[in-house]
Amino acid sequence: MKKIFLFVVAISIGVASFAQTRWTVDPMHSFVSFSVKHMGISFVEGSFKKFDGSVVTAKPDLTDAKINFTVDVNSISTGVEQRDMHLKSDDFFNAETYPNMTFESISFKKLKGNNYELSGKLTIRDVTRDVKFEVTFGGTTKDQQGNTRAGFSATTTINRLDYHVKSDPTGTGVGKDVRISLNLEFIQAK
Repeated sequence: MKKIFLFVVAISIGVASFAQTRWTVDPMHSFVSFSVKHMGISFVEGSFKKFDGSVVTAKPDLTDAKINFTVDVNSISTGVEQRDMHLKSDDFFNAETYPNMTFESISFKKLKGNNYELSGKLTIRDVTRDVKFEVTFGGTTKDQQGNTRAGFSATTTINRLDYHVKSDPTGTGVGKDVRISLNLEFIQAK
């Protein structure tokens, strides 16, 4: 009887793992951007050109989704090369020592309609902190090659000083709050 029980448990675990769906980010149709106040009167906007991410889920409503995301700090672009180089320095990201920012989800909670709350751990430089994103699920569709695609937009605001990004700690030149926006398209693995 014990052997039959263990066999049933093993089969159940195997079926559960096969029922999971994996999605990978499509960098050609995705954008990772940020906005921060400059001198208290305007905003500087920028983006990261290289990133990678995945979603693994078994539930159709995505509430069990496990999300991982990595951003290459050296791919930062604000449209001004001198500023980009400064942002890569130890005054800001210290890209030489900390070349990646990472996010790992803890929960993906459905709120209402296509709105979700994504909670997880965001690591910038040598600091990992809890963060929550407001997420809108755009839905799914099939592309011309028969691939299933899913779209999401996500936003959050962080205090850069919490992540040891200490340049201008008063926030008078470069604001303390940084708005992060992601527009992401994922492709379902076959």
